[in-house]
Amino acid sequence: MKVIVSILLIIGCCSCATFKTIDPLNNNVKISYHGHDSYCEKIPRVYSGVSYNACLFYGEPNLNPNTEIPTLHGYPYVVNDMFWSTLADTLLLPYSVSMQIMHGNIKVNQPRY
Repeated sequence: MKVIVSILLIIGCCSCATFKTIDPLNNNVKISYHGHDSYCEKIPRVYSGVSYNACLFYGEPNLNPNTEIPTLHGYPYVVNDMFWSTLADTLLLPYSVSMQIMHGNIKVNQPRY
């Protein structure tokens, strides 16, 4: 039982991209890294946490050499989050498929009205 609770806590703490995208306000999510917006225009709801993390790599270049990449156990945080988001997205697959059918893709960095 302790192992299951530990796994659920790790998933809850580490897969924040999934929780940011599972039910976004106004069907819109903001994706930026150190103030640089992503070039992605929309992401699918199915495996949205993984897509969110992939969009972090696809954006305006950061030309500041003093910017440090946050790491966890020597790996960039985004890589760790992508692993746990894949697990969380898989567990939430029935919900995300039904939301994809009802609402379509999630808009990225669009003005909110």
